[in-house]
Amino acid sequence: MAEAAWSTDTGEAVYRSRDPVRNLRVRVHLQRITSSNYLHYQPAAQPGKDLIDLATFRPPPTASGHRPDEDEEEEAVIGWQEKLFSQFEVDLYQNEAACQSPLDHQYCQEILKLEDSDGRKNRRIFTYTDSDRFTNLEEHCQKMTTAASEMPSFLVERMANVRRRRQDRRGMEGGILKSRIVTWEPSEEFVRNNHVINTPLQTMYIMADLGPYGKLGYKKYEHVLCTLKVDSNGVITVKPDFTGLKGPYRIETEGEKPELWKYTIDNVSSLAQPEEEEREQRVFKDLYGRHKEYLSSLVDTDFETTVPGALRLFVNGEVVSAQGYEYDNLYVHFFVELPTTNWSSPAFQQLSGITQTCATKSLGMDKVAYFSYPFTFEASFLHEDESAGALPEWPVLYCEVHSLDFWQRYRVEGYGAVVLPATPGAHTLRVSTWRPLELGTVAELRRFFIGGSLELEDLSYVRIPGTFKGERLSRFGLRTETTGSVTFRLHCLQQSRAFMESSSLRKRMRSVLDRLEGFSQQSSIHNVLEAFRRARRRMQEARESLPQDLVSPSGAMVR
Repeated sequence: MAEAAWSTDTGEAVYRSRDPVRNLRVRVHLQRITSSNYLHYQPAAQPGKDLIDLATFRPPPTASGHRPDEDEEEEAVIGWQEKLFSQFEVDLYQNEAACQSPLDHQYCQEILKLEDSDGRKNRRIFTYTDSDRFTNLEEHCQKMTTAASEMPSFLVERMANVRRRRQDRRGMEGGILKSRIVTWEPSEEFVRNNHVINTPLQTMYIMADLGPYGKLGYKKYEHVLCTLKVDSNGVITVKPDFTGLKGPYRIETEGEKPELWKYTIDNVSSLAQPEEEEREQRVFKDLYGRHKEYLSSLVDTDFETTVPGALRLFVNGEVVSAQGYEYDNLYVHFFVELPTTNWSSPAFQQLSGITQTCATKSLGMDKVAYFSYPFTFEASFLHEDESAGALPEWPVLYCEVHSLDFWQRYRVEGYGAVVLPATPGAHTLRVSTWRPLELGTVAELRRFFIGGSLELEDLSYVRIPGTFKGERLSRFGLRTETTGSVTFRLHCLQQSRAFMESSSLRKRMRSVLDRLEGFSQQSSIHNVLEAFRRARRRMQEARESLPQDLVSPSGAMVR
């Protein structure tokens, strides 16, 4: 007999399947390779020759009709989580006194039904499913390396205690949480102990009882032929891999009479019939069609355009962080103020928001609170004044930072404002804030203990209030203190028909986009020039009101 080409690669293989795992079928063929086995493969005697038939040396059958040579070879086709009992389990569960759990009693009933029928069809090949105790113990005790003195790592110890199977188990609805969801101050030990990936996983073992004839049912003769693992994402792990075109795997038993066994593992899952594949394609086509209709209903069939001469502004923003403040547990209240003229927003649009309360984290010399709070809004600008000197006003983003103490009382930490960017694209803005200051020790004690502090009645007073109608805004007597800063990340999108107009038509129309170009720079220069003009006019009025002998020929006042 020619020597078999053994397969020595016993590593695991990973497959991904969209079909239900219940359709998986694995065929295992087990055969003993011994000297007595070789005798049975000798060629038969030719007629007319005085040769002794080797069949006469075979042992007689037992009372049950089973011959010992039937234990030399066995084949079984096993489905996913299909339970095949071993001789040890048959002897164990036949005694009802040994049954403790509901699963044990279920196995007892199944074994009694098998004994009443034709009995077990398998003898050496059996399985351990995900519900069996062997599955838990095997995953807990298995080694990661081949070293004799292996020391389990921290991750191995943590993963051994995680119940990762029970894919179909669901928690009770309406249950009361017995542990905190958020740990405000996690320690390093806490992070190490809880940073464990918990993926739902089911396991199945295909086993073989390699005991000698008449000694089946002993734990020491059990060997693992194949390990199957399936997770919730349809990933199937097989160890060792399916035989396919490779040679069979081998197992050498230990003891006084070592024996050699070979086995093969094949995937014999039934292929889908053409009718089933066609039906599945129709189901997927219908599913994709409905999903496409759903997306179309959200987006609408017609592209929504703006009216002529109008500009739509879309802002997807994020309150990133706040840093440099005195107290902990910060939250930010923000809102967008639209200019009263030519700007509008949809009725359902919310132009304000409040972030969650966030604890600070030390970063260098500052304490930083990371919010990562998203917000979005849209507004429309309709330019009616086509005069060349008209400059459009732009929306302003106001923010107010508060801190929360142990008694759920808040303190004002700072006010700030910034004009939204006039150019589309991504922008990162850092808004510096200040707060009103009340002098005295009593004010600081009140702020520390009971949260009382000065506040602004109108948050727009940070810049120029919308109700202000005069020429000069005086803040004389208002004491302030510079505090920290708030970081915003904005993604601005502008939509207008002017983007589609030709260059000649745009020059002729003098549309709003031409005026918006360089708005920030023009607005800043305009404000500076206006301030200088007002200051020069005041100085001129002051010189005219003074006596002439107090004014030098150059126009400067003298003492």
